[in-house]
Amino acid sequence: MSSNQKPLFSRDFTLVVIGQIISLFGNAILRFALPLYLLRQTGSPALLGAVGAAAFIPAVLCSPIGGVVADRVNKRNIMVALDFSTAGLVLAFTLLLGRASLVPLMVACLMLLYGIAGAYQPAVQASIPLLVGEGQLTSGNAVINMVGTLSGLLGPVAGGVLFGAFGIRPILWVSVGCFFLSAVMELFIRIPHSPRAAAGGVLATAGRDLGESWRFIRREKPVFLSVMTVLALFNLVLSAALIVGIPVAVVQVLGMSDLRLGVTQAAMGLGGLFGGVLAALLGERLRLRRGSALLLAASLTAVGMGAALLPGADASAAWWMVTAMSFAIMVLSTLLVVVLSAAVQRQTPPDLLGKVMAFIMAVTNCASPLGQAVYGALFECCPPWAVLLGAAGAAAATAVCSRGAFQALENGNAPPVKPA
Repeated sequence: MSSNQKPLFSRDFTLVVIGQIISLFGNAILRFALPLYLLRQTGSPALLGAVGAAAFIPAVLCSPIGGVVADRVNKRNIMVALDFSTAGLVLAFTLLLGRASLVPLMVACLMLLYGIAGAYQPAVQASIPLLVGEGQLTSGNAVINMVGTLSGLLGPVAGGVLFGAFGIRPILWVSVGCFFLSAVMELFIRIPHSPRAAAGGVLATAGRDLGESWRFIRREKPVFLSVMTVLALFNLVLSAALIVGIPVAVVQVLGMSDLRLGVTQAAMGLGGLFGGVLAALLGERLRLRRGSALLLAASLTAVGMGAALLPGADASAAWWMVTAMSFAIMVLSTLLVVVLSAAVQRQTPPDLLGKVMAFIMAVTNCASPLGQAVYGALFECCPPWAVLLGAAGAAAATAVCSRGAFQALENGNAPPVKPA
């Protein structure tokens, strides 16, 4: 059977999917519970934004390193080692909670968690073309995205119920179990691997590999840089606003319960699941040239959220609006991520794929820490509705300017340079 005819749900791809469901569920309830616990304990959006910004930095820095490792080490072994490491980290946090100062402990834990996640995802992304046929790339990416969003759907609901009834400790123990079970399951995955000898030390090898991926992007695929710039700007002006703004809006502005916040964040997971299903059904009919339209539509969701928080609005109706807009933005972003990932995978040689995917992830996420820190301060001193409407306007401008970059990536060519 040729690679193009390889079935989508082979034994090993199925094991990757199941392992991702378990691991990402543990990750989802942690990402729900830890920021909420911090916000409940301190009542400070500025501190929430600062801690979130600090946590995002290791993810940006570790993503390229994870890409280098993914292209040189068996990807199965990377997943196993990092899941075991995460289980150990969460266990240590659980034992130290209440015995150490909360804010430094939270910062250290989140930085390590995000750093591990940044190193983990390149291995998963780089394994997809090795486990599915070329004609199944879009569907394979859609399935992996659906897994993440399914976990994002169930995790906040479970986290909201557990947090509201028992506090944070049961969530931490559930997460430890999820990461440990995922690591054990991943031991049985077989991912094709051709060892590459490392010339020189670890740092020299990493520097040379990253330089190789940068030269490929700059010389062969400069359009990747254009798209990365667009996505980084979008993360700066909108994604960061929603990461900080949704908990602040639901918990502080609308005064809703922990369970209501869990439902809102679960709606994001449901939106991602719906977007993944839609992407899988559309397959190759989903065109990347529509990327700017997806970004523009996502910008409109922030308008809906901002309007819902205007003074005098009914709190219950406003919560439903915020929840609906959370669903919508995840549908749109999932469609874009799936088709973008498939385009990059098709246009990148297999021996560079892990590094290039990691480089793209690092650049597109690099603006998020700054954005979270800025929006944390803005939500503390400005009306939340004004902050969200301002973010929507900046995001819409970014989307309008991105059309040429997405069209060029779909065509495999750099956009024309305008004369000075």
